[in-house]
Amino acid sequence: MNKKRILIVDDERSITCLLKLNLERSGFYTVRDENQGLRALDAAREFHPDLIVLDVMMPDIDGGDVAAAIRCEPLLKDVPIVFLTAAVKKEEIKAHDGMIGGYPYIAKPLNVEGVMEIIRQHLRQN
Repeated sequence: MNKKRILIVDDERSITCLLKLNLERSGFYTVRDENQGLRALDAAREFHPDLIVLDVMMPDIDGGDVAAAIRCEPLLKDVPIVFLTAAVKKEEIKAHDGMIGGYPYIAKPLNVEGVMEIIRQHLRQN
């Protein structure tokens, strides 16, 4: 079986560890986590992910800036990005069918099963 590669970028180590553990435990994914937003682009270049889970608010760089840099990279521009955020309420995301600004969003605090389902959905679309 060919495992999908997921890159998780979040400054909260507890979130990246939780998601990595659960995704890898499923047996369908190989996961790399990165806790420094400024390292996200290099991590994506090295890892060649099938999908990126990206925190919006990080202390060193905004997730939107990371996404813009990824979109400028020829080999990464089509990789789906799913944003994580504590800045938007779950109700707001639900009211927009999970999409804000053309990207899927997941509100914190996380529901691991919900995150895994969103990842499955966006991997199927590509």
